[in-house]
Amino acid sequence: MDDSTNSSGELLREVARLYSRAQRVVADCCNTTSTQCHILTELGRSGPLPMVELGTRLLLEKSWISRAVESLATLDLVSKEPNPADARSWIVGLTAAGKRRVKELNATLDRHADELLGSLSERDRRQVDDALLTVLQLLRQDRSATCCLPAPERKEVAVSASTPASTSAPLSAAARSRC
Repeated sequence: MDDSTNSSGELLREVARLYSRAQRVVADCCNTTSTQCHILTELGRSGPLPMVELGTRLLLEKSWISRAVESLATLDLVSKEPNPADARSWIVGLTAAGKRRVKELNATLDRHADELLGSLSERDRRQVDDALLTVLQLLRQDRSATCCLPAPERKEVAVSASTPASTSAPLSAAARSRC
């Protein structure tokens, strides 16, 4: 791949693909699957959520979310409580062990990012940070990047470098129809 002839779209896709792959490998060192990492970090950012909303935010089918939440509950990383607003659903939140795991994941993924960018000069690092902030601002304004978030969060999506950008789980039908 000749980096000098790529379009911005090609570069963004390639950076997202390679960085996501690297983050999944690093997260695996914490004994966390990609889907589990997504769930834990989303709950770490947002707090407890109804399971349906968690699936919507992560663009995951109900069956994927249910299985992943059950496995995390078995590991005592998340809790499931009946939803007082809807007796047919559950509220999922982090346990104390889950909060520690999120902290560990974030620290591990942050160290990886620091190692990746560590060889840059201070000037180049500032330029990369500025460019990333610009891309983040553009993504926050892009409806396709925020379509599955509740309305208040569409305006200001939480910043987290700890969440890998992709997952192998299929998109839910509701997410596909909105996005």
